[in-house]
Amino acid sequence: MHMRRTSLALILGLLGANVAEAQESFVLSDIIDEVRVGVHAHNAHYSLWPVYVGEWDLGNIHDVSFDVLFHSPQVDAFRWIGSPRPELGTTINFSGLESTFHAGLTWQVPVFETPFFLEGTFGAALHNGYLTSAPEGRKNLGCRINFYERFGVGVNITENATALLTYEHMSNAELCEANGGYSNFGLRVGMKF
Repeated sequence: MHMRRTSLALILGLLGANVAEAQESFVLSDIIDEVRVGVHAHNAHYSLWPVYVGEWDLGNIHDVSFDVLFHSPQVDAFRWIGSPRPELGTTINFSGLESTFHAGLTWQVPVFETPFFLEGTFGAALHNGYLTSAPEGRKNLGCRINFYERFGVGVNITENATALLTYEHMSNAELCEANGGYSNFGLRVGMKF
């Protein structure tokens, strides 16, 4: 019996040591590539493609965003689609309008040999807005979970700091009873690890 207890204690001790070593060597930068915060004009436009700039409304700067971009997984499926970074984020409205939580994949393309880059995100967003029967001044968003797209033009300010002008859109592509999509326009700044 004493031999079993000693063996068990030795095994648990070795496992504990390995767990402790793994915890010491693991840091958040092993999985997180970049963290961003931003400010945005809420519902700057209704369309995914805001070609009519004269229709934009930039007067409602009531949104704050927070995004976490993870390193692209080193698997063939991700390499095959261009090594996008998985992303989780939220855009919170502070004037009682719609807020969203989104998840998606983010692609980034450098603009030649400059510090500038183009970026695109595609995913899904969960919102706290109305599905139908919205009161005046609110949107009928149709589905609780909608498509989420974001486009941006950014610059690498330093090796670890970025800034982007972004246009994010949420709608359901007419898959639900209503499709009152909306788009936010704003500035995000990021810190890379």
